[in-house]
Amino acid sequence: MKTQIEQNGIVTLTDEATKSVSDSELWNDDLRPTTEKEHTWTGLNFATLWIGMCLCIPAYTMASGMISLGMNWWQAIGTIFLGNVIVLIPILLNSHAGTKFGIPYPVFARLWFGSKGAHIPSMARAVVAAGWFGINTWIGTTAIDVLLSASFPAWKNLTGHTAIIFALFWALNVGVAYKGPQAIKVLSLIAAPVVGLSALILMIWAFTNAGWGPILSTPSKFTTTGEFLKVFFPTLTGVIAFWATLALNIPDFCRYAKNQKSQMIAQSFSLPLTMSIFSFIGIAVTSATVVIFGTAIWDPVQLLAKFPPFIIFLGTIIIAMASLTINVGANIVAPARAIENLYPKRITFGIGALITGVFAILMQPWFIMSNFGNYIFGWLGTYAALLGPIDGIAIADYWLVRRRKMALKELYEPAGRYNYSSGFNKNGVYALIIGVAVPVLGLLVPGLRFLWDNAWTFGLFISMFAYAYLMKNDQSVLSPGEYEAITQIQAPDPMERLAK
Repeated sequence: MKTQIEQNGIVTLTDEATKSVSDSELWNDDLRPTTEKEHTWTGLNFATLWIGMCLCIPAYTMASGMISLGMNWWQAIGTIFLGNVIVLIPILLNSHAGTKFGIPYPVFARLWFGSKGAHIPSMARAVVAAGWFGINTWIGTTAIDVLLSASFPAWKNLTGHTAIIFALFWALNVGVAYKGPQAIKVLSLIAAPVVGLSALILMIWAFTNAGWGPILSTPSKFTTTGEFLKVFFPTLTGVIAFWATLALNIPDFCRYAKNQKSQMIAQSFSLPLTMSIFSFIGIAVTSATVVIFGTAIWDPVQLLAKFPPFIIFLGTIIIAMASLTINVGANIVAPARAIENLYPKRITFGIGALITGVFAILMQPWFIMSNFGNYIFGWLGTYAALLGPIDGIAIADYWLVRRRKMALKELYEPAGRYNYSSGFNKNGVYALIIGVAVPVLGLLVPGLRFLWDNAWTFGLFISMFAYAYLMKNDQSVLSPGEYEAITQIQAPDPMERLAK
């Protein structure tokens, strides 16, 4: 019986198959596969999504830590570019599954961990995302507070002024997220050009008033290749970890892509180039501040506070827009989907977003940032790096084990082939344990420190090969004949081909 239709590389459920699983406990309107009409995101949408998320305060200041460790400006930018090219690979590999089958990340995880086991990778992604949501909301709050205080001196005398901003900014983040990824699509279309143009104007101002400044002419402090590599590898892992979380839940966005080509090209250019260019702008502007103000000002908020009130006001809006874009896109969608997947028949994506917001408040990000900021950032970065094994399992399952073939309908059937043993795929659990354990040896054995310094990379490859080996004879894998038996393959639409 044909249960799914494949046309132009996009797989959708037949009407009969949809009706048969619509009452399943694993199905709701947010987690179901997207229909053909819902594949509306073009390359422009994915480009603006990434540009909007990359143009943020952490990306602006990313190179500062590398330069403080001894790198010169081009070594820092090169490390940032390389790290983003590396993390782009799993992003594109996982994007393919989201685009082809129209499924969100928690449903994709059912394929390799089982209907119940999927909570392990989805909640692992959710915990770090919720943590970053609270922290980024607080960063945005303090930035807006500083700028408003500089623009309107009476503001800082108002009792509870920071709490007011936090409450409003938190509500704005959750409110946009509540409306789902389609609202993020619109937000990105607005934020990307506005924030991008503002960054260019800032760089032109800096160059006009001070030239390139001394930082861009400062040589590297490393005298040997060995000294450089000791800093380079852990720094590269940190850059990879910056977007390692999005490499997992990118299907949440790519399930709306019109086709594979547009999303792949857009993401391939927008992510590494935007991160590198924006980081360079951060270096160039900071270098100019040494000449203009006599000291290096890496924080764009502190820099904007030195401008006239009207510029500060505009800067406040731009910083808020940048913080909102990355926070909603990178830090709310994943935990909201993970929470929704816990009880699809009762919890919607919107409710998941609200729960994520409440959880972020309970984490008290203001307390974390005031007392243990460096520790938490290090911990969250480490946690993100250890998500590499989950990336490896996802890639191995879709590309090496199943070779891009699955029974879409059975992802929503509690007794389907992807239920495995009582809802858990033990092979996925074993591969995850192996992929995490090996890099951790680098913390315990000094001579193996390189394993920990490159935890994300080693974890990804180790778990990928372990999972592929464990799953080589698994009964859940569709043979080519079985895939053809359930799939109605339609010829490409000639008019659509002409349009391309």
